[in-house]
Amino acid sequence: MKKLQFVFTLVWSLLVFNAHAAVKIQHWQTSSGSEVYFVENHDLPIIDMSVNFPAGIARDNKQTSGIAGVTRYMMTLGADGMNEEVITNKFADIGANLGGDLDNDRAAFKLRTLTSEQSTALETFNKILHKPDFPEAILTREKTRIIASINESATQPESISDKAFKQALYQNHPYGLDESGEIETIAAMKRADLVKFYNTYYSAKSAVIALIGDMTESQARSIAEATSSGLPQTPAVAKIAEVTLPQSSNLQNIKHPASQAHILMGSPGVKRGDADYFPLYVGNYILGGGGFVSRLTEEVREKRGLVYSVYSYFLPMAELGPFQIGLQTKKEQANEAMKVVNDTLAKYLQNGPTEKELKAAKDNLIGGFPMRIDSNGKILDYISVIGFYKLPMTYLDDFNKEIAKVTTRQIKDAFKRRVKPETFATVVVGAE
Repeated sequence: MKKLQFVFTLVWSLLVFNAHAAVKIQHWQTSSGSEVYFVENHDLPIIDMSVNFPAGIARDNKQTSGIAGVTRYMMTLGADGMNEEVITNKFADIGANLGGDLDNDRAAFKLRTLTSEQSTALETFNKILHKPDFPEAILTREKTRIIASINESATQPESISDKAFKQALYQNHPYGLDESGEIETIAAMKRADLVKFYNTYYSAKSAVIALIGDMTESQARSIAEATSSGLPQTPAVAKIAEVTLPQSSNLQNIKHPASQAHILMGSPGVKRGDADYFPLYVGNYILGGGGFVSRLTEEVREKRGLVYSVYSYFLPMAELGPFQIGLQTKKEQANEAMKVVNDTLAKYLQNGPTEKELKAAKDNLIGGFPMRIDSNGKILDYISVIGFYKLPMTYLDDFNKEIAKVTTRQIKDAFKRRVKPETFATVVVGAE
């Protein structure tokens, strides 16, 4: 087993995709209705696969908060009579990797395996997707663990600020729900609830399968068909409700004994596939996404020494994801730091970036893009996003072209329309 793991690790460490070549994505639909996105690459004998479902946190509600995360995780702890130890050993024995993610929109499962071991790996992987057991004893154990984690998080300023900010930003929209759930909802959760959630949101008709690596199109079709056909044959999942934009600002000062004030501010910002995405993306790099070369870092950290770090970002989702600014500072400096952030943002909204700033941002973003697609694993993540959010098939090939086309005028226009400080939610944990 150790030899196989060593070989797998060595092979994977050498796997580098030619980032300068076009990424040819093939697309089709299985007979059960799943969308498939495939990139063929025979450089090394490795297969990467992910299956994405519209089963993220936004499928929870106030009465079932936390069920999306519990369902996804519990699927890996027992399937078709296999317990968690058996599942772990089956993958470990052949050097395969089981992974996955959960966010507001998606629940994802990932598999990475040597081509020679794909039959065993895929058999175990598909059992997890097709026949989760949701064992009662494991659910009881996990509920206890999650409740302890929620109690612990309730003492941590970072967790407190994140939770309060999401709730302030999204109010009654499911994007405002906490990934871990609430103590009351976790305690009340039953196995039947997980089974119902699985059958509703893990539908074959809503699944997006992404594949890359050492296989032909015919082999990829066979793999995708086998995965899709065993999923619940239930109706396709409905879209998430639209996000309502706030009409006024919202400030919360939350007491906490920490020496630092943890500050988050922002508002709903942009969707996946939005026409404003690239101007906002490039513009935010200049404002607060470019680390030490950003305006916020220059004004708040370098000139005034008020923080160690300050950042901003847009997180596009199926509906309007957040535009967020975050910083930490000494409690007694919180008001001053927020004033500098607000002044810097106001100036940026008024005047936009300079041509010099735009050129530097483009050079960095375009120059760094090859590193984002320099392995099969990274490309898998991109094609999963392309498939799930129905982005153009040429998205990767067009990325740098879209960056290069952005103008200072487009950035200024997009920011003025999308970023409105007068409607910001602001959370300060550790207020004086």
